[in-house]
Amino acid sequence: MQLLALYQRLLEGLPQQKHNIKYMNHDNIQFSKEELTRYNRHIIIKEFGLEAQKKLKAAKVLVIGSGGLGSPMLLYLAAAGVGNIGIVDFDLVDDSNLQRQVLFGVNEVGKPKAEAAKKRLQSLNPYINIHVHNIQLTSKNALDIIEKYDVVADGTDNFPTRYLVNDATVLLGKPNVYASIYQFEGQVSVFNYRNAKGELGPNYRDLYATPPPLGLVPSCAEGGVLGVLPGIIGSLQALEVIKVVTGVGDVLSGRFFIFDALTFESRTFNLKRNPANPLNGTNPTIKELIDYEAFCNLKTPERPVKEISVKELYDWQVRGEDFQFIDVREQHEYEIVNLGAELIPLDVVTQHADKIDRKKKVVIHCKTGNRSAKAIRELEDKFGFINLYNLKAGIFGYIDEVNPELTKY
Repeated sequence: MQLLALYQRLLEGLPQQKHNIKYMNHDNIQFSKEELTRYNRHIIIKEFGLEAQKKLKAAKVLVIGSGGLGSPMLLYLAAAGVGNIGIVDFDLVDDSNLQRQVLFGVNEVGKPKAEAAKKRLQSLNPYINIHVHNIQLTSKNALDIIEKYDVVADGTDNFPTRYLVNDATVLLGKPNVYASIYQFEGQVSVFNYRNAKGELGPNYRDLYATPPPLGLVPSCAEGGVLGVLPGIIGSLQALEVIKVVTGVGDVLSGRFFIFDALTFESRTFNLKRNPANPLNGTNPTIKELIDYEAFCNLKTPERPVKEISVKELYDWQVRGEDFQFIDVREQHEYEIVNLGAELIPLDVVTQHADKIDRKKKVVIHCKTGNRSAKAIRELEDKFGFINLYNLKAGIFGYIDEVNPELTKY
């Protein structure tokens, strides 16, 4: 109690931080002696103090995605003392995640990310509450989940969820701390933030009213990301969450921050609300959550290709069936694990069409079956092949059903 009295005296006379999130009640927040010791470095900062730490403990923050961005963000929010943290993630920890998703270790591979994240965060800070939503965020459940929280932090890597989170936070009036990463570049902003004057800032649709054409912008899974970059950007995202919650500092609302890890250069652009925004512009046309898969053109039907199941392929191999086997992944993927197929990467497959036999069956595979299906369509359209078969579920399916001892990546 002496320590608490000391902090309260220290706080007296300091300017109170302005804070626009009026629905957080922190008046009755109390700290144990252990908590005061833990958060000492925060409390002794004149511009932060005990008042801001109370706001952190009272806050309810929802982090959507516990991967590359979510991992460092969750670690620092938990360490900072955010009292109630929600985690939305329905994925499992995979070996390939460990290059950048620092929440997890080899012992968590194969486990649900949200559950593994909760266990790690509880070991970091036992004085906070962790709420797990081990489900996919959809237009059917997003409003119900997000409504329970004060601030949302979007750590996802796909356009359907990004627009879903944006629209749900706008409809519910919640601040949305946004970030994204790709290869060597990261971006951060705060959307739908209402400042102390009551002025509402822009949201993601003021920047991009509609998603880019399908295939124009690859995901991190397709284009890669430097492992340390999510740590940098996710930490900046955590910083903005803390500023939104406490009212300390200038929130990155109405500004868009871009960081280039290769040149160590950063740029910040000013953003304004767009009157043509279909969500909350002058004449809004979106009044509810929509089908975001269709909106982002991910439901555009592709021309079907002939397929072969993993079991059928294995039967062919056992019987000694005469067929050509082609792998359209990249060289580095092939070196990690392969099925002995001939390697012809997707981006050059049409240049090597003369190597593909027209007189017998040809099975083409990739990691999961998507790239190989694209290769088949290109070969059929340009060269008229009629003997190509796509391996359904790709090499991952083969590992699951035939040879679990092979390495996934």
